[in-house]
Amino acid sequence: MAHATVPPLTKYDYWELPEAGPQYQLINGDLFMAPAPNRFHQDISRTILFEMMKFLEGQPALGIVYDAPFDVVLTDLNVFQPDLAFFSERRRRFLTEKGAEGAPDLVVEILSPSTAHFDLDQKRVVYARTGVDELWIVDPEGEEVRIYHFREDADSPRLVLRSGDAIKTSLLPGFEIAVKKIFQRF
Repeated sequence: MAHATVPPLTKYDYWELPEAGPQYQLINGDLFMAPAPNRFHQDISRTILFEMMKFLEGQPALGIVYDAPFDVVLTDLNVFQPDLAFFSERRRRFLTEKGAEGAPDLVVEILSPSTAHFDLDQKRVVYARTGVDELWIVDPEGEEVRIYHFREDADSPRLVLRSGDAIKTSLLPGFEIAVKKIFQRF
């Protein structure tokens, strides 16, 4: 007896979802919904976003940063909502009214218990394959930041930073944020 197979969903199916309500991501053609992140996750995201925006305010020609929910279409089967996405001036052409259609230069994913397995595996692989240069995996439980440079190695972080370290990136020359500051609780 033959079983019917359901074709994967595409970005076009994704775009038909209602704008209000739960937030979804399309990962390898499968639709996933996640609950709102916890407060600590939000504090971490806000701290990094604030520091990046403050830095970019003084150097707007470098690019622009967006925070979730913000759709980033990477392929027909992958529409992600990274916690933060930085687009350099040269990738600004990827920005659309709906979000972005193309890879950001830098993605920040903050791990949550319900979505960590996606961020660490499937999404990381897609980011590497579709042209993201750098990925920061921020782990609130371990209070560490794993930095991937995909042009060098898609499978292993180049750096693992903890309290006492500072995050710097060649994508934002002169930008620096202390890891300890990221994990401050409010």
